[in-house]
Amino acid sequence: MNAFPDMGHLINFQVSSLYLNNSLIAIESFIATVFISPISEELIFRGVLLNRLKIIVPTVFSILITSLLFASMHTYGSIVAAFIFAICMAILYLRTDNILVPIFAHFLNNLVAESIVILDTVNVLFTNTFVVFAVSILAILSFGLVINSIIKELNSIK
Repeated sequence: MNAFPDMGHLINFQVSSLYLNNSLIAIESFIATVFISPISEELIFRGVLLNRLKIIVPTVFSILITSLLFASMHTYGSIVAAFIFAICMAILYLRTDNILVPIFAHFLNNLVAESIVILDTVNVLFTNTFVVFAVSILAILSFGLVINSIIKELNSIK
C-alpha cells in the first residue's frame, strides 16, 4: 500500500510553500512561462525563422534547423524533448497555416507543466516509485508514437 500516494492534498489544491513565500516572483514566472513564452517563441521560431528558412532550404531542413535553435534555448530541461516539441509545433503550424494553433498548443504544454509543479506540494510525482514507473512507461510509449508520427509527417512534407 505504500506504493500508492495519499491523494488528499490534490483535493484541497494546496499551493506549495515556494509559491506562497515568493508569490510575486511566482506569479511573474507563471505569466512568463504560460503566456509570454508561447507567444514570443512561436512567433519567432515558427512565424519568422521557419517561414524565412523554408524559402532558402527545403522545408524539412528548415524545420530541423529552427527546432534545433529552439531546443538550444531550453537548456533547463531536456534539449531532446524541446527539439521533439519544436518539430511538433512546426508540423502543426505548417499543417494549419495558422500561428495561433502552435501558440495554443505551446500554451497548454506550459500550463500543464507549471500546474504540476505548483500543485505537487509533496513531490509525489517525482518521488513515488509507482508513479515514476507508470509515468515512465507512458513516456516511453508516447515517445514511440510521437517519433513515428513525426517521421510520417516529415516524409509527407515537400
